[in-house]
Amino acid sequence: MTYTGLDLELREAREAGVRALNSLRRAEKALDSARGWGIADILGGGGIVGLVKHVRLDAARDALAQARFDLERFSLELRDVDAPELEVGEFLTFADFFFDGFLADMLVQSRINDARAQVRDACGRVEAALRELPNA
Repeated sequence: MTYTGLDLELREAREAGVRALNSLRRAEKALDSARGWGIADILGGGGIVGLVKHVRLDAARDALAQARFDLERFSLELRDVDAPELEVGEFLTFADFFFDGFLADMLVQSRINDARAQVRDACGRVEAALRELPNA
């Protein structure tokens, strides 16, 4: 099959959008896991629970970084096909949380919840942008 220039650009945009959506879904799953371990830590889970929570936060941080990269790529591809610009806002970048204690744990939970909401919003925006792309 031979693609015209626009067909190729549309295919690239769609593929970038699917990658971004998959990255966002992985980030959401990682945040859900971190949230669960964070709740256990708040409830007095102890050192092992705190350690697992930090491992899960690291995984969530990595997933969010990949999602941010994939969203930037999708945004560039959308410009190539003159599609409406993708507005996803600023993604939360987790600070390094090496504290322990109730207030620090509550702050982590708040940030996890904020990030989860931002990821869900971005998923909706990527899905909408993908629906608006013409079929190649």
